[in-house]
Amino acid sequence: MLDVIASATTRAADVVDPRPAAVIEAIAETRRTIARLQAAEMLLLAAAYELGVAQISPSAISGDPDRDLPLRSMAAQIGAATRTPDRTVGARMADAACVRHRYPHTFSALAAGDISAAHLRVIVDAGAHVTDPEALAAYEADAVAVAQRETPGRTRPAVRRLADHHEPRTLTERHRTARECREVTVRDADDGMAILSALLPAPLAHAAYDRLTTIAADVRDAADATDSRTRAQTRADVLADLLLTGHATAHTSNTSIPVSDTIRAHVQVVIPAGTLIGGDLPASLDSGSSVDAATARRLAATATGWDRLFTHPTTGAVLAVDRYRPSDAQKRALAARDSHCRFPGCRVPTRRCDIDHTVARQHDGPTTLTNLAHLCRRHHTLKHHTAWRVTQQPDGELH
Repeated sequence: MLDVIASATTRAADVVDPRPAAVIEAIAETRRTIARLQAAEMLLLAAAYELGVAQISPSAISGDPDRDLPLRSMAAQIGAATRTPDRTVGARMADAACVRHRYPHTFSALAAGDISAAHLRVIVDAGAHVTDPEALAAYEADAVAVAQRETPGRTRPAVRRLADHHEPRTLTERHRTARECREVTVRDADDGMAILSALLPAPLAHAAYDRLTTIAADVRDAADATDSRTRAQTRADVLADLLLTGHATAHTSNTSIPVSDTIRAHVQVVIPAGTLIGGDLPASLDSGSSVDAATARRLAATATGWDRLFTHPTTGAVLAVDRYRPSDAQKRALAARDSHCRFPGCRVPTRRCDIDHTVARQHDGPTTLTNLAHLCRRHHTLKHHTAWRVTQQPDGELH
């Protein structure tokens, strides 16, 4: 494998006065090498998955949430070694095992460098609802043939049609299964923004979008000349208003919802003291996303209470919180210090985590800031029921 990398690097370095054809061929060969390496990584991830499965006790009860602890522990170890969230690693392990066994022809094409990982993903996603083994094999053969001559973007609609052709189940039956995957997710973006997404049955999603568009048009018609928002911006503001206030009108559909109309959501925001009096330093959410100073001051104006934090001037570590009741102060200090689950790579916010004693209470572990840390339920369970061990330094750093 290292020889493959060295060979590709040498070929690229040797092209001093290249002809266009030579450069193009070198790039194409490099892409084929990348595909082969991605297949090699997928093979290793599949092997890790199988190792984890082999460690599951035969007596483990199906449906027991702790049954897959060996798999989760394997994913956590790989995640720690590669600085990757263990949930991501776990999903990739399962996906790799699925591809190896369910799509062998597609995997072989990737390993040969004939298709890219993007092609493989398109084929796997489109074939997810093809359940009959013979139909799947026929679909895969046709899909790989398309992928070998088309871009991933042009492959996608073609293999979707192929999957529909080879799948014996009706769309009604497939939709009944797909509907169980509906969800709402949020993902942080740059510059203090975030992306809120919803996976819904198509009629509901399009109906919701149409309602947002209709209300946005009414808001724009009723707005005065100073409202310079675009239709897209107004539609986004209407969505936020409907979710947070239950209604949307020209009066409320803007970027500053009246306090009396809001349904209060629970979000932890850390705001520098200087920002509250007009400074420009950004605040931060417990997800790690930044919040601009003006928005932070608006949030401060509607907050029902505040915790004042004393932090280390160099490291920023939270040293104390000045509230009267010690147990509550500890919780607030921990929430401010940790922001999220402390397991490597995990971003579950503290409000959805357990407070764990690093040294367990039954082992005389004290209830102090230097022996407490937030762990989400998944990683709390992993810590207590597998071989994982953790120690905490005086500054709260975990090892």
